[in-house]
Amino acid sequence: MQFLESHGKQIGYVTGRGGIAEGRKTLIFVHGSGGSHLHWNYQRQFFQKSYNVVMVDLPGHGDAESKGEDSVEAYAAHLLYLIRSLPGEVFCLFGHSLGGAIVQLFALLHPRHVEALVLVGTGARLRVLPAILAGLKGRFEETVRLINDYAFSKKTPPDLIQRGIEAMLRTPPVVLHGDLSACDRFDIMDRLGDIQAPTLLVCGEDDQLTPPKYAHYSAETIRDSRLEIIDDAGHMVMLEQPEEFNRRVTEFLQSLNANTR
Repeated sequence: MQFLESHGKQIGYVTGRGGIAEGRKTLIFVHGSGGSHLHWNYQRQFFQKSYNVVMVDLPGHGDAESKGEDSVEAYAAHLLYLIRSLPGEVFCLFGHSLGGAIVQLFALLHPRHVEALVLVGTGARLRVLPAILAGLKGRFEETVRLINDYAFSKKTPPDLIQRGIEAMLRTPPVVLHGDLSACDRFDIMDRLGDIQAPTLLVCGEDDQLTPPKYAHYSAETIRDSRLEIIDDAGHMVMLEQPEEFNRRVTEFLQSLNANTR
């Protein structure tokens, strides 16, 4: 894990086995609320064979110390600092849930830094149940279990769900509350059509937190986009069906490579 000081806070990142090598395109992965770079572990192992990969720990998450943020704009500013610190050019930004909100806003604010987007289990607006926001302040463990009950398909093995619960419980309550508050205030419905980067939208068929209708709306609004709905997966689709997820992302990235030849 490597760390940078960004706007007075710490942002962390992990690279693939080869680090960031010249002559290879770079993929950057941004996790969702209460998450960490570990949510992308299957993708790190797979895509490091062909690309530079950078898995982010946002401030307050995973191994990155300091406090988190409570706005998508603040997280996007940290992402910009990280990207400006990396060698070479970014090929594709991946964002899951809150991470998807961050990279969408980033693409609107800093389009020259974005060649392509992969948006996973996210939308142009991300409302959060008031009961969840309230529960995080008084019934943290109970609320984390509720979030994870919604986050995974009913077909997902219980041990994977339990690992999701344990990982989220390691996030400080104030950080998770800030993340979900940022999601609740996020709304780019009137700007979504301004995203210019080729975009892949991926959603689990059983996603209850950001149902497929969110992805369908984005696919209809972002001009250069394609939509992939993955069976037997919920909100944590990249963990629940990693091989299928990686296959569909690979097809998208290869289509971009073909267009640049």
